[in-house]
Amino acid sequence: MDKKKVLIVDDQNGIRILLMEVFSSEGYTTYQAANGKIALEIVEKDAPDLVLLDMKIPGMDGLEILKHIKEMNPAIKVIMMTAYGELDMIKEATELGALMHFTKPFDIDEMRVAVNMQLKHNPVQSG
Repeated sequence: MDKKKVLIVDDQNGIRILLMEVFSSEGYTTYQAANGKIALEIVEKDAPDLVLLDMKIPGMDGLEILKHIKEMNPAIKVIMMTAYGELDMIKEATELGALMHFTKPFDIDEMRVAVNMQLKHNPVQSG
């Protein structure tokens, strides 16, 4: 079975490294991007199954990146990571197709469970 691919998009290096460790140990192939440009290049080249996307990224913000991801490949699942109090952005992200959001500082285990539910327990849909 092919390994599922998870892309972590956050401008904070520490968060990327932490999440990459967590999801590598869960058996996923992980990718990381510090900004929208790199994130979209990875989406185009590697077509990750799921993207963990920080809302506040210098340059292109999370909502803009989310729009581009969904235009390029609507099947990619996106989970947003937000700072406290970005409710209006969360609402917009949900309308744009984000599955859920985690508020920082988030519980790593909760995020791990959520990603596993999205990627491991979903029956493969045959078109």
